[in-house]
Amino acid sequence: MTSSSQRRRLPHGCPWALLVLVLCGPAAAQPAPRGEGGRTEEIETDRDSFTFAPTTAGAGTTILESSYSFIDNRLGPEAHSLPELLVRRGISRRVELRLGFNYEAGGPGTVSGTELGGEDLESEEESRILYGLKAETSQQRGIVPQSALIVQGFTPTHGPSTASTMMLGESFGWTLPNGWVWDTALRWGTGYLEAVDSFNQWAPSTVLKIPLGERWNVHAEYFGIFSSGKREPIDGQFGSTGLHLLVTPDLELGTRVGWGLNDTSPDFFVNTGLGWRF
Repeated sequence: MTSSSQRRRLPHGCPWALLVLVLCGPAAAQPAPRGEGGRTEEIETDRDSFTFAPTTAGAGTTILESSYSFIDNRLGPEAHSLPELLVRRGISRRVELRLGFNYEAGGPGTVSGTELGGEDLESEEESRILYGLKAETSQQRGIVPQSALIVQGFTPTHGPSTASTMMLGESFGWTLPNGWVWDTALRWGTGYLEAVDSFNQWAPSTVLKIPLGERWNVHAEYFGIFSSGKREPIDGQFGSTGLHLLVTPDLELGTRVGWGLNDTSPDFFVNTGLGWRF
């Protein structure tokens, strides 16, 4: 979310006002960068959209995130995912360590902002831990975006999967002159089902976040999950929207609802959770 000091009114009667402000606005109109000093004024979680935030926790700060996802799969059993736990600990201004745990039951897929895709598991139960780091790679200066890199690993603790996997991701974001936030990310990861079916996964995503007053914001997002080198390719594409409440500058509640955009994607999903900074 964005503080009120960063918000501006758009001129009325001009459909190109936002484009003009973004591309041609003077340097003085640019908002303060997100992540200045490694910490945002208000909590910014990775779980409030599939596109992870291009900011870090900040030195000496911990962010705890948790959520529950329900996925109504079109081609298999419905899926349940919880607690989607992620602890982010800032060890410097620009670097955080990450540790998490999740349990999944039912069909395939994930819509979590901390993971990547899903193997084609049917009526299975699986749990795994995640571990890694996130590093700020740039701060917003004019058209240069705020950005961050994630390096993350996953190791199964229960279920049919036996191999560890990894994920690399980069997120880029701009706070627009009117206070809206536009973030875009690309993730690459490894997948494994059997010794004869290891593959790559790709997940592009983009989200537009719009503040509604001081405590609320809404977002609209597109994301896709694709595979290469897999015997039965993954091709999941989603559109989603979300509503988020900033209870305090350090506590956020949020819900996302999304729909599959093609015949190989789930019918819909719901994700609800929170983030707490301390």
